[in-house]
Amino acid sequence: MHISLLQPVIDRPGPWASVYADVSHGTEDTAKQQELTASATTAQLFALGADEATCGAVHEALLTRRGDPGTHAGRALFAAHGALVLDTPLPGPPAVPFAAWGPVPRVTPLLAAIGDDPVCLVVRLDRTGADFAVVGERGGGAERSDARAAGERHIRTAADHTVEQNAEEIADAVRKEFESSGAEVVVLVGAAHERRLVHGKLPEPLRALTYESEHGGRAPGAERDLVERDIAQVRAAQESDHIAQVADRFRAGAGPGGKHAKPHSAAGLPALVEAAREHRIDTLLVSPHGADSARQVWVGSDVDQLAVHGMELPNLGELRPAAARADDALVRSAAAHGADIVVVHDPERAPAGGLGAILR
Repeated sequence: MHISLLQPVIDRPGPWASVYADVSHGTEDTAKQQELTASATTAQLFALGADEATCGAVHEALLTRRGDPGTHAGRALFAAHGALVLDTPLPGPPAVPFAAWGPVPRVTPLLAAIGDDPVCLVVRLDRTGADFAVVGERGGGAERSDARAAGERHIRTAADHTVEQNAEEIADAVRKEFESSGAEVVVLVGAAHERRLVHGKLPEPLRALTYESEHGGRAPGAERDLVERDIAQVRAAQESDHIAQVADRFRAGAGPGGKHAKPHSAAGLPALVEAAREHRIDTLLVSPHGADSARQVWVGSDVDQLAVHGMELPNLGELRPAAARADDALVRSAAAHGADIVVVHDPERAPAGGLGAILR
């Protein structure tokens, strides 16, 4: 999962207002519905102990419509110390809209909603050249689209080259663009002959990650809906494969080893908290409905101030420890130190208790 989305909220101290709102208002009384949602949400936050300035920032944000109505039916908002820090759309309305107030932001539902978000390089090509766009790469900021095309680039092949030479040139450009964009998968769009020629000239490792859409072409808008469907299917398959690979790595590392073997996986809150404090988490696995996810741990203002028992926090420099959900506290710590985070919805693949880690 590309955790750049979380960066605005990771290093800032709390307490935090976290709001998951249903904004699927498509009727004539949209403004009234927005007002009701904003008022009810801020009243709930105020009752939970949120300060007036932070409640005001959330209220103002909920009164402001983001994007095209109907494009997004849900929003996740995070505010602290009177400022809206992150406001991002959700793919759909939250199953249960809610507001929370606590020492760390309630980011786990956001990660569960957006999924792994694999980066896909889309290449629209013909015999004269190719257009490149990256889909699924989320950046920072207060407002984003659900899946955006970024870093668009175009190449034009030489008019006097043969079809084979043009395919080689485009294939080399695909390789370079794949490496520079951080993409995980490629979708080729265009006429079947050009697609197959380019696909065949890609280096073998990249060829295995490249798929072809039978719809559309290089012309803008050509069979757009069908092409977007194909891209979504490829990204979903990539996400599923990635989660399966991570789950298998976790289970392999958690297996029995020699007496002095260094463990490659961790499970259970004490082991996970220790690994987080020591910056040893490479990949954190989170199941939103696991029993350990909702258990209480203790945190301080710094991401490394994390403990199973509150009495441990003074030894870590925090004299006023606060209780937080284990999943959110571990996500905050792992993300702050560059770990990958994978949400595992399938209970058969999830770690026991819902939380686990592959260690560095």
